[in-house]
Amino acid sequence: MFTGIVEELGEVTGLDRLGDSAKLTVRGTLAVTGVTQGSSIAVNGVCVTVTGLAESEFTADVMGETLARTSLGALTPGSPVNLERPVAAGGRLDGHIVQGHVDGTGVVIESRPGDRWHVLRISTMPALMRYIAKKGSVAVDGVSLTISELGQSWFEVSLIPETLARTTLGRSGVGDVVNIEVDVIAKYVERLLATDAR
Repeated sequence: MFTGIVEELGEVTGLDRLGDSAKLTVRGTLAVTGVTQGSSIAVNGVCVTVTGLAESEFTADVMGETLARTSLGALTPGSPVNLERPVAAGGRLDGHIVQGHVDGTGVVIESRPGDRWHVLRISTMPALMRYIAKKGSVAVDGVSLTISELGQSWFEVSLIPETLARTTLGRSGVGDVVNIEVDVIAKYVERLLATDAR
């Protein structure tokens, strides 16, 4: 489990396509600390399994389903990525419960600077919008955020200077594709209600 509190801004050093899968290599000094082969790391909100380690880099296999559902397949060497190691049992839950199981993608359709913050408006599919509520939580590229406004097919998040400086969202512009993971609690509630209705 993750919390959506990005620990480090890493850098992609390789994405090798292998048919319908890929091998992703990322540089991240902090992210590899205490990590062994088989450990999990969230890359832009996507939970991947470490298959190789070399000094300050790790490698992970990315399957076709992940490439199709997330933005990882569009990464190139030099791309910055948000990195987070799993929260330890008994650790602080500073963000919200994030599984690293991305539900789909969205597109930044507006970027507005404020006095001491920045607003991103993100468009996404109706299947995801049903789980998004004003003042609720959402993970965007692995960053735990509060929804500040929403419309029929979009939602807004407000980014403080710390988030702008420490994550890829500070570099996001109109047209950029971002990974979205909705609140898992909303999905379980929906499932329970559907089961009870039968």
